[in-house]
Amino acid sequence: MSPEGIAILILLGSFLLMVLLRFPIAYAVALASMFTLLYQGLPLTTIAQQMVKGISSFSLMAVPFFITMGVLMGAGGISTKLIALADAFVGWMRGGMAMVNIVASYFFGGISGSAAADTASLGSILIPMMTDQGYDADFATAVTITSSCEGLLVPPSHNMVIYAMTAGGISIGSLFLAGYVPGAILAVTLMIGAYIISVKRNYPKGEKFSLWKLIKQMSVSFWALAAVLIVVVGVVGGIFTATESAAIAVIYSLLVSVFIYKGLDWKGVWKTLDLCMNTLSIVLILIATSSIFGYLLTRLHVPELAAKGILNLTDNPILLALLLNLILLVLGMIMDMSPIILIATPILLPIATSIGIDPIQFGIMVILNCGIGLLTPPVGAVLFIGSAVSGEPMERVVKATVPFYILMVITLMLLTFIPAVSMWLPSLFAN
Repeated sequence: MSPEGIAILILLGSFLLMVLLRFPIAYAVALASMFTLLYQGLPLTTIAQQMVKGISSFSLMAVPFFITMGVLMGAGGISTKLIALADAFVGWMRGGMAMVNIVASYFFGGISGSAAADTASLGSILIPMMTDQGYDADFATAVTITSSCEGLLVPPSHNMVIYAMTAGGISIGSLFLAGYVPGAILAVTLMIGAYIISVKRNYPKGEKFSLWKLIKQMSVSFWALAAVLIVVVGVVGGIFTATESAAIAVIYSLLVSVFIYKGLDWKGVWKTLDLCMNTLSIVLILIATSSIFGYLLTRLHVPELAAKGILNLTDNPILLALLLNLILLVLGMIMDMSPIILIATPILLPIATSIGIDPIQFGIMVILNCGIGLLTPPVGAVLFIGSAVSGEPMERVVKATVPFYILMVITLMLLTFIPAVSMWLPSLFAN
């Protein structure tokens, strides 16, 4: 084996071994990179240089701002407002609370951008409400965790910013627009599945639809939803950069949470910011260490070798698209979302573009694949959070989630093979 081949084996082999041994991903990435640098005789100062380079980006500053905005709005009492709005929209249907859960996730996702935050925040309210009304706890948990993935697709999503940076600086505004329709399709498919199950099990209906109630709840929730408008309209309209709009949204979220909804006092704000620091440190360490890994992947020509290897298996674009999804789904079962985006994008994106998949469309595919991975054992973070919130054993939750897994994969296939699903809105505003 050539020295380059041995270096690739050390890099990828040691990384996978440490992942299987349940090392924290940041440690696994950094140590695998260090072993490879030592083998190649390169100075270890390269680690520090690449880590600093990886996080020294103006656009990347949008990530901590978006996370801070989501935490502030989530802690500021917004969850109950969005649940009430969703109830006014769809609570009248058979299985109304399940529908409320799904629609509320679409609204909340546009603010938090995090499936874990959605599950923890909305789940702690809606799962007990659903079980009190006669819904099975495992069904309530399955609806909560699967609908939380809508938040990954609905902007503003910090994972979209990470993908845009990793993919070579594609338009964040276009990526934001590309997520709306897929997020809505995912919500509709989940609602269809929840409705069928609700009819079979005779779950209850909510109160009759009232237009006045809907208008009233929209007026109350307007302040929360306006945060999303600030970001998306600002970025897409070219008024702000993604970083500037995120910073403005943080200030806006602080004012809404403290002075309008009054869900936070200033002491609560400091506690919330402390929570933000914990989350931000994890994300930024991952980005920093992954930049070393990405540097070595490029130096060792791994993306080119992987592309040649996969293209040698088949030249059928349909099979290649399915294979890309399969790789991402498997990675999602063993890794968290951010490292998958940071590590897999440079390898798989060239293959996707070679078969005619637009980088923006592929970004939405990556995010939904990673979202499904968050719900699958053995490393499904959102699955564990849902199980902890509801108190249901993970095995029962997984069993109840199977129909929703199928619906999510159907949505994924629509995104993969019908480009207009994700590309229609970006192309509309581009014209």
